[in-house]
Amino acid sequence: MTDTGSFTRPAPPGCPAPADAVRLAGLEYQRTPAQLYRALRREHGPVAPVLLDGDVPAWLVLGYPEVTYVTRHDELFARDSRRWNQWPNIPPDWPLLPYVGYQPSVLFTEGDEHRRRAGVITLALDGVDQFELGRDCRRIADRLISGFAGSGQAELMGQYAHAVPARAAVQMCGMPLDAADTQRLVDDLRISLDAAEGDDPVAAYGRVGERLARLVKEKRELPGPDVTSRMLLHPAELTDEEVVQDLISVIAAAQQPTANWICNTLRLLLTDERFALGVSGGRLSVAEALNEVLWLATPTQNFIGRWAVRDTQLGGRRIRAGDCLVLGLAAANTDPQIWPEGHVGAENCAHLSFSNGEHRCPYPAPLLADVMARTAVETLLERLPDLVLAVEPDELTWRPSIWMCGLTALPVEFTPVVQ
Repeated sequence: MTDTGSFTRPAPPGCPAPADAVRLAGLEYQRTPAQLYRALRREHGPVAPVLLDGDVPAWLVLGYPEVTYVTRHDELFARDSRRWNQWPNIPPDWPLLPYVGYQPSVLFTEGDEHRRRAGVITLALDGVDQFELGRDCRRIADRLISGFAGSGQAELMGQYAHAVPARAAVQMCGMPLDAADTQRLVDDLRISLDAAEGDDPVAAYGRVGERLARLVKEKRELPGPDVTSRMLLHPAELTDEEVVQDLISVIAAAQQPTANWICNTLRLLLTDERFALGVSGGRLSVAEALNEVLWLATPTQNFIGRWAVRDTQLGGRRIRAGDCLVLGLAAANTDPQIWPEGHVGAENCAHLSFSNGEHRCPYPAPLLADVMARTAVETLLERLPDLVLAVEPDELTWRPSIWMCGLTALPVEFTPVVQ
C-alpha cells in the first residue's frame, strides 16, 4: 500500500509548510466545520495551506471554481499518489495511508488506464436494476426496523443508517447478507474509512482486501448476476487484484458516504420545521432534503487528493510539483461566490458531492446511492410516522473527522409498534 514506485522523489528543498498553515484536526471539525471553512477562506482565500496528521503539509482547495478547475485538469493535478513529494516523511503507520498509499486501484489510475478501469465499473453498475435495488433496500430496511420497532426507541446511526447501504452494497456485489464475515467486512470498511480512537485503519484495510480476494476467487469459479461477476466477465479482462481493488472502491463509496447521507437527511427532517410539516404529506420533501444535505452537509466533506504534476498556480498560490491537494467539497459547495446571498437552492444539483471531472463518482453510482438513501429514509418515515428526536437538536454531535461528515449518533423515540 505504501509503494511509491517510479514517482518517488525527495521533498523539495527549502519548501517547509507555511508558518500560517492550519492543522486539519481539533474540535472545530466536531462542532462547526462550516465556520472553520469560512474563516479559512477569509484568511487564506480559495486555497489554504494546511497540515495533515503528523504535521504533513498540503493544500486545502476551498473555492468552487478552484475545485472544479483541479478536477477538470488531470494534466496538472493527477491522481497517482506516487508523485507526492512528502513520501520520505511518511511513517509506515501513518493513519491516512488507506487514503493515499498507492494501490493498483481505479482511484489512482490515469488516462487510458483509468478510462479502461472506470468503464468496467460503469458497465457492472449499469447492470444493477434500480427497481430491484429499491426492493432489496426496502426489504433490508423493513427487517432492521422490525428489530427495534417494538422498543419505541432506537439509535439510527448504528442500528439503521450504516446497515442499509452496507448490506445493499455487499448483496449487490454477490456476498451473502447473513454471513458473519460479511459483517466483519462492513466493520473493517468503516474503520479503514473513518477510524475511531483505538482503531487500526491500516490493518482493517488489509482484512477488507483479503475477504474480497476470496469473493473474487469464488465468482471466478461460479459467476452470478452480481457486480463482481460482471467485472470479471468484462472484455477488458481485469486481473483478480485489479477487481479486488476496484471492488473496495465500489463498496466503500456505497457504504460510508451513503450512510452519512441517510443520517444527515434524517437529522434535517427531524430538526428543520421547513420539512416537518411536509414530510407526512408526500415524498417531495424527502427528495428536497436529500439534495439539500448534499449541499450543506455533504457526506464526504474533504477528499484526498490530487498531486501537482508540475509547478503551477492555483487561487493565487504557488503549487510545487508533487504537492498534495485536498479537495474541500463541503467548503466549495457553500462558496459565497456561487451563493452570494448565503442561501443554497436545494433544487439545484450542481453540487460537488460526487466530485467532478473524469475521476468523479462513475455513472450510475450516484443514482444507485440515491435509491439506497431515498428508500431508507422513506421506509423509516412510513413505518414510524411519529418519529422524533430523543434529545435536543443541539445535543447531537458530529464525528471529529476531517473527511466524513456524519453524526456520532441519532437517538430517536416513537410509539412502539407491535409486530
